[in-house]
Amino acid sequence: MTKQQCAVLFVNPGTRTAYPASLRETGFVVQETREWPADDQDMRDYHVVIVRLRALDEAPMVAARLRAKPHFGQRLLIALVPAQTQLVECRSAFAAGFDDVVAEGCDSRQLIARILRGLRARPELRCLLPPPPSRRAVA
Repeated sequence: MTKQQCAVLFVNPGTRTAYPASLRETGFVVQETREWPADDQDMRDYHVVIVRLRALDEAPMVAARLRAKPHFGQRLLIALVPAQTQLVECRSAFAAGFDDVVAEGCDSRQLIARILRGLRARPELRCLLPPPPSRRAVA
């Protein structure tokens, strides 16, 4: 299997955020959707799935539903939770099946760093980011 550009499915049922644009600038291929993926949607096109949760009580159902999809495998599953979420609630999202939990309002660089750390732990996903554009010297 050849390596391909890292792809992210960003499930955002709420208001738009700046995270998808930041991910694109970094070199990720990002598909943003307001709807949950259909039950028959092939997840092989994505290496990372980020789900924006409005309330953590929905985390177990969301994680179970996504992980049950055909070919989901070891995809990196990240919950984006409200900024005021307590640490105990974040732990319950981990227990529900999310690989990482990130609070909204965190810097885009922090989210990207957490994604890269998760991808490094899953070499079987085999994805690459293109090199950053070269910077021209200012005369």
